[in-house]
Amino acid sequence: MTGQPKTRVSVRIYGQDYTIVGTESPAHIRLVAAFVDDKMHEFSEKNPMLDVPKLAVLTAVNIASEYLKLKEEYNRLREQLKKEKDGGRDD
Repeated sequence: MTGQPKTRVSVRIYGQDYTIVGTESPAHIRLVAAFVDDKMHEFSEKNPMLDVPKLAVLTAVNIASEYLKLKEEYNRLREQLKKEKDGGRDD
């Protein structure tokens, strides 16, 4: 346990109400929920025949892919910055 207070936030994602419990701020939780909702609607427009569970998985896979690409880019930039900070030395 982290000891941080838990926040309960009611959100609506793709027409369903959820109560999200976490340690992030209510604004952050709403932002995340809105992002997921937007992505689900985006993929639903492109794939109108998908049922909700398949749409949710497609959305999760796409968000995970975006996250992993950004994480990879972050690590690449961090290494580049470290090299520049060290004067370009490859120790």
